Amino acid sequence: MLFACLLAVVASSLFTFTVLKRRLFRYRFPLLAEKPFSNAGKPLKMTNKNLADPNDIPVSLRGHKYPAKAHNLQVKKHLLKKNPHLSAQSTAVFIAGEEVEGNKYCDTEKAFRQNRYFYYLSGVNIPGSAILFDFKKDQLTLFLPNVAWDDVIWSGLPMNIEQATKEFDVDKIFYYDEVKSSLRRLEGYTIFTTDLDNVHEEETQSLLVPHERDFFYALNESRMIKDWYEIEVLKKAAEISDNCHLAVMSSLPIELNEVHIQAEFTYHALRQGARTMGYDPICCSGPACGTLHYVKNTENLTGKASVLIDCGAEWKNYTSDVTRCFPISGKFTKEHRQIYEAVRDMQTQVMVKIRPGVDWDELHILSHRVLIKHLLKLGIFKSQFSEDEIFKRRASCAFYPHGLGHLLGLDVHDVGGRPDPYDSDPYFKYLRIRRPLQENMVVTNEPGCYFNDFLLAEFLDKIPERKEVVDKEVLKKYMYIGGVRIEDDVIVKRDGYQILSKITSDPDEIERIVSNGISKPRSDFHVVV
Repeated sequence: MLFACLLAVVASSLFTFTVLKRRLFRYRFPLLAEKPFSNAGKPLKMTNKNLADPNDIPVSLRGHKYPAKAHNLQVKKHLLKKNPHLSAQSTAVFIAGEEVEGNKYCDTEKAFRQNRYFYYLSGVNIPGSAILFDFKKDQLTLFLPNVAWDDVIWSGLPMNIEQATKEFDVDKIFYYDEVKSSLRRLEGYTIFTTDLDNVHEEETQSLLVPHERDFFYALNESRMIKDWYEIEVLKKAAEISDNCHLAVMSSLPIELNEVHIQAEFTYHALRQGARTMGYDPICCSGPACGTLHYVKNTENLTGKASVLIDCGAEWKNYTSDVTRCFPISGKFTKEHRQIYEAVRDMQTQVMVKIRPGVDWDELHILSHRVLIKHLLKLGIFKSQFSEDEIFKRRASCAFYPHGLGHLLGLDVHDVGGRPDPYDSDPYFKYLRIRRPLQENMVVTNEPGCYFNDFLLAEFLDKIPERKEVVDKEVLKKYMYIGGVRIEDDVIVKRDGYQILSKITSDPDEIERIVSNGISKPRSDFHVVV
């Protein structure tokens, strides 16, 4: 009753404000007020049926809720197995999701990004929400933020309990002021949480166990293996990125600067319903292509030969991660093509070996051996040294310092890979997956080859036994390229693999796409400036 009365008051106030505003408008601008837009009330005719629908949901997902209950049950299974001293009769999980955070010294807000552990266990992207999962009853409860009527006036009504019941895979829904009493009822329980960052009452904090290693282990092991729903979401994210990469390759006449590449990608992602990127876009040209996580994105393309774009659209909080390289002129130079073919061979030889049970370390080593073979053939490595000798000296790290790939999901570098940053072996120090592959892991396969003065100084020049295997005169011919990386998103299937990202990596096809775009006049493109 109180809710209905308050709603009526708000609606009445807004109606009065609207009427007064219209009268004031007619008084100040009578000619404009008397001439309404001529198309008012007429439906907009869509002339291009291929325009993206930002609200499109894949057929496979329609009618299905995000499987939050199943995810909680996975965490329960892993946690109880990891810690047999825990009892399902007296264990629960509580997580408070992220809140809207303001910017300092002003009334604007930071972009909202939901806690990924919270989202995995809820499928809820509403700021200020919380969840409680009771292991004894296998019962999932969602707590919606209390309704703030000041916010209603400015932003409209939030999702209510009835709407949330239809939207989310939960058993019970309350407002947030029920959190304390709900936790009190679990007397004698061990209630795990990730952290206390958004738990503001001391009494509630005292009921929770944060930062527990076994709990994070269970969360990470669960998130590492994707269910059918998550895979369908990742397919959609990859499809969006495919279209964005194609748009970038096709639009050189309006891409004069690296930031134009970023703008083209993000524009097409947003049009397809991807409101955020999974990470800061890497859009580099020429020698800057050798900077692994380049985010400057400000240099002009004039006088450069190469572009490397590492961008991934995020859809429903799951991200893609795709990298492509192309020649600015529409035609690969001799050296650029040679390095591109080497990296493509690295990726191909790894790809055909992806399947459950294969150790990621072995695939990473394979990619290095393929690169060594190519750099010997090109004369960058001196011919008097064997592949095995160069491998043992770890000389290829100077050109390929990063890992072969990483897990992918709610985070671009998703959890569960068990990396070891303290490994003294430079081949493995930056490898983000240090375990055998399992069915329904989603990984990136992203070998590369780079020509970067800083990398050479660190991994080559400081170590004489590596430095002596490189022909510096031959190397000089390749420095202008910067680097090449080819990255695709891959599902580990029971009998092999499936590539999610479909944008071509064939150099001949890439040349045709870029050249076709270059041949078009500027008037064929959508930009105003």
